[in-house]
Amino acid sequence: MDLLKQLAAAGAMSAHLEKADGTPGDYGLAILAMAEAAKVCGATGFMMWCQCVAGLYLQASGNPGLTGERLARHVRGETLGGTGLSNPMKSFAQIESLLLKATPVDGGYVVNGVLPWVSNLAPDHYFGAIAAVQTDGPGASREMMFMLRCNAPGVTLKTCPEFSGMEGTGTFSVHCKDLFVGADDIVADPAKPTIARIRGGFVLLQCGIAAGIIQGAIDSMWAVEGQLGHVNQFLEDRPADLQAEFDALAGRILKLAETPFDTSTDYFIDVLDARAHGAELCLRAANSALMHQGARGYLMGSEVQRRVREAQFVAIVTPAIKHLRKEIARLSAEEMPA
Repeated sequence: MDLLKQLAAAGAMSAHLEKADGTPGDYGLAILAMAEAAKVCGATGFMMWCQCVAGLYLQASGNPGLTGERLARHVRGETLGGTGLSNPMKSFAQIESLLLKATPVDGGYVVNGVLPWVSNLAPDHYFGAIAAVQTDGPGASREMMFMLRCNAPGVTLKTCPEFSGMEGTGTFSVHCKDLFVGADDIVADPAKPTIARIRGGFVLLQCGIAAGIIQGAIDSMWAVEGQLGHVNQFLEDRPADLQAEFDALAGRILKLAETPFDTSTDYFIDVLDARAHGAELCLRAANSALMHQGARGYLMGSEVQRRVREAQFVAIVTPAIKHLRKEIARLSAEEMPA
C-alpha cells in the first residue's frame, strides 16, 4: 500500500481526472503510467487501475460529499479505493443478477448483500458499488451507485480463497448487513446514466494493465535472443512480430483515449474490441515468452511464469474476454438490426 501511495503522490493515478482549473484529464497518460508499472508487476498495475477508477467515480458523482477535499485526498494518495463493479457490469450484460440490494429509508438507503471479491481493499479503504433499489410500488426498477466505506458499521471484509496469481492485491469478499448509505456517499441515483458516461474510460483504463504485461513479455524474449535466437527462430509469435502488433494496438488505444466520454455505441464497441485484443495479445505474448525462455522461464521465481498467470487474470477479470465478445455481439446487433 505504501507503493500505491507513493505512485498516487507522484500523480500516476490521477492523470485522467479533470484538474481543479477545468483542464481535462489525460486518459492516454494514465494508461501509459499504468503500463510502466504493470511491465514490472501486473498486480501493481491492477491496483493502480482500481485507484484510478475509484477517483473517476468520485469526480463523476458531482456530489460535494465525494468531491472537494475527499477527492483531493484520494488524488494525493492519502486515501485508497477500489471498484466493486464486477457484478453490476455482468448484471447489465444479463450474465448474473445484482448481489447488493438497497432499501430506501429516511436520509438514504439500507444495503444488504455480499460481493465475492473486491480488490485494493483494507479496513480504511472504500470502493464504488451498485445496488438494486427495492421498491414496493409499480414504478420502473433502478439501481443506485455509491461509495462503500470498508469501515462503516455493517460491513465485514472476509479473506478470499487463495488464487493462483495476483495475490497481494488486497482482495476480499465484502459482506453488507444493514449498511446505511447516506447522501454524502451517493455517486449516482439512478446509476445507469452515469455508467453510460464513464463506461468507456472505465474499460480503456484497464488496457494499461495488459499493455505493461505484453511489453514485459516481449522484453523477456529479447533478453534471451542472443543466447537462444538460433533455436527460438522456429517459434511462432516472435518478439518483432508481437511488438509490431502491440504498437499498432497501443496507438489505437491512445487514439480512443482522446475521447473517453464519447457515449456512442460505435465508440464503445471499439473500446471493447481494443480491450479484448489486449487480453488476447497478453495471453499470446506471455505464453510465447515462456516458450522463448524455456526452463529458466518456468522457475517459480521467474517473472516469465508469473506473467503467464497475470495474463490469464487480464483475460478473466471483468470484463472477461467472453463478456467482451458477448457485449460486442449484442451492441453490434442493436446497431444493425435484422
